[in-house]
Amino acid sequence: MDKSISSLTEAVAGIPDGAVLMIGGFGGSGSPIELIHTLIDRFRATGSPKDVTVINNNAGNGYVGIAAMIKAGMVKKMICSFPRSSNAEAFNEKFLAGEIELELVPQGTLAERIRAAGAGIPAFYTPTSFGTELAEGKPTEEFDGRHYVQERWLKADFAIVKGQLGDKHGNLTYRLAGRNFNPLMCMAADVTIAQVSDLVEAGGIDPEQVITPGIFVDHVVEVKEPQQEEVLVRTEEVH
Repeated sequence: MDKSISSLTEAVAGIPDGAVLMIGGFGGSGSPIELIHTLIDRFRATGSPKDVTVINNNAGNGYVGIAAMIKAGMVKKMICSFPRSSNAEAFNEKFLAGEIELELVPQGTLAERIRAAGAGIPAFYTPTSFGTELAEGKPTEEFDGRHYVQERWLKADFAIVKGQLGDKHGNLTYRLAGRNFNPLMCMAADVTIAQVSDLVEAGGIDPEQVITPGIFVDHVVEVKEPQQEEVLVRTEEVH
């Protein structure tokens, strides 16, 4: 039951070419920067993983984190709600050059598609996007006089997430807004890899404080004093 991993390199070693990868975070809040950068380093050293589909709230900022993945040429497709943030040059360049695909998903729909996958619900109906280009080709129904669009669950091969406190059985807590998409993604992926600021022995977390039960986490690695994306972007860091 010990799911602890000794290094970031070991943690991401099993992610293959063509993987569908959920990455936690809302902007920089709750973003597993160290896991992302270690995956980029592996790609630069080995050429793998390539052709990755990334699921996240946005398409990265500056030239760190997801934006650095896109700049490096690892990402085949983005599934997100906000591809055009204030510092989205990496995505903009690739998209305008036809080198990356985009599936645009309204934010609430994105969260619910991920949650549905974790709950084993293959499809659901939402009024969001009805009558727009985003609804083209999707089944629609009328309920109580209102039109709804059918949306499918959203699964991933891997999820990489960021927690605050974790134990060796994979139980996780999060810091404030860093919770965001992370718990949902843990449930919707075949394999979940979590970085945590503090790793404790099993039983070291009050069960009442656990947000993500360890059953949804496969590997956990400790990263003391993790970097914050906004700080890296503000100081113009490039990974």
